[in-house]
Order: sequence, then C-alpha cells, then structure tokens
Amino acid sequence: MSAAASERPSAMPVWLVATISGGFGLFYAYAVWNAVAFLLQQAGGAFGLSGLGWFVLVFACVFPIMVFAAAFALGWRRRAGECALIFLAGLALSAVLWLNVIAYATTSFSLYLS
Repeated sequence: MSAAASERPSAMPVWLVATISGGFGLFYAYAVWNAVAFLLQQAGGAFGLSGLGWFVLVFACVFPIMVFAAAFALGWRRRAGECALIFLAGLALSAVLWLNVIAYATTSFSLYLS
C-alpha cells in the first residue's frame, strides 16, 4: 500500500467545525426547547403525568442533546459535507422520535394516568 493511499484527509479548520456545529446546534436546541415546553405543559395540565409520562417526556428532552453529541463526535474529523450530513441525519432521527412522542401522547392516556 502506498503512502498516498493510506493518508487521511486533513481535518477541517476549527472555525468551519464551529460554524457547522453551531448552525445545526440551533436546530437541535429548538428540538430541546419544544420538548421542554411540552413537558411543562403536560405536567401542569389537568391530569398531570404518570411515571411513564415523566420518563418519555424527559427522554424526549435529553435525546436531541445525546444525538448532537454523537453527531459531533462522528463528524468533527470529516470533511465539511460529510459532517453536515451527519448532523442532518441526527436531526432527522431527533425529529422522528419527537413525532413518535407527540403521536403517543395524543393517542394514549398511559402518560397521564397512574
């Protein structure tokens, strides 16, 4: 194997990593903000929340943060396009979880009844 074939491409400049992660970080922060607002709305509602409800809604708040951290860990040493695609895939995964939580909350009373 030649030396050129085994060489890794150079890492992105720090300002580009910060720009990409900061831009996508705003979208992830919006996902967390929505989850926290929904948690507070449901907890203060007429029925309150059961233990399962607290677990599901708190997990919906924490999940985008975990996905952002994983996307950053996977993408910061790659090229800019690959890094952006990893962040976009993580954002899509967070959106799917959020839609599942909303669908579950609107169709099931197990979040509310103890």
